Amino acid sequence: MDLLLAFKAVILGVVEGLTEFLPISSTGHLILAGSLLDFNDDKGKVFEIVIQFGAILAVCWEYREKITQVVAGLGSDAKARRFTVNVILACVPAVVLGLWLGKYIKAALFNPVVVATAFIVGGVLILLVERHNRRNTEAGKRPRVNSMDDLSVTDALKVGLAQCFALVPGTSRSGATIIGGMMFGLERKVATEFSFFLAIPILFGATVYELYKARATLSVDDFSLFGIGFVAAFISAFICVRWLLRYIASHDFTAFAWYRIVFGLVVLATSYSGWVVWSN
Repeated sequence: MDLLLAFKAVILGVVEGLTEFLPISSTGHLILAGSLLDFNDDKGKVFEIVIQFGAILAVCWEYREKITQVVAGLGSDAKARRFTVNVILACVPAVVLGLWLGKYIKAALFNPVVVATAFIVGGVLILLVERHNRRNTEAGKRPRVNSMDDLSVTDALKVGLAQCFALVPGTSRSGATIIGGMMFGLERKVATEFSFFLAIPILFGATVYELYKARATLSVDDFSLFGIGFVAAFISAFICVRWLLRYIASHDFTAFAWYRIVFGLVVLATSYSGWVVWSN
């Protein structure tokens, strides 16, 4: 195996794992990283799908007990059935919109300038939401939903609609669902964990669908390279999910907002100045 390709696979796998569940956009980072590493051809796109699946499995492993309890309780536990319905319902808007506009979005919006702009806009929105939350806290107002078991169908649908904004690359699926959930009255940890669970069917379905479409470009020779990226994404995502849950216990998302804004400005500045030639 080409050592340079293996190195690129590790880098992209780590980028996917560290950014998939943080409110900073894994798709945006993969577009930019793939551009810098010159690993954004058709095979590179399939590679991104495979490492995304590694990140999904990391969440499944972290929440294996909850997932097992929900599956086992579908026939007898009303909370398990309600939770399942909420997850499915929250996924519907993004799935419908993605299937309808997916080709246009990929053709028109998957480029570094759009990603950088979405980084900045998303960062500003996070700052505004966090400032609003601080004011509510100072006024003694508490979040309305403090447990995933308390989520209503309406809450789930609202979060699902917020998730649709993540179809714009650079917006961040986790950012849209977490920040959207907080805007709709979900406690920070509840919004974050519900975002994790929404990722499972959304990303699993997208992975299977995209792999099926790209089946003609796959070959046995790619398995070792894809395997390296898959493992790197799984390990880094597992570490990231555990770290994020500890982080939000005592921090808000302001640091991620400023990261988005600064990173987006750097990409725009280097693009327009010609210091870095970003490819689409």
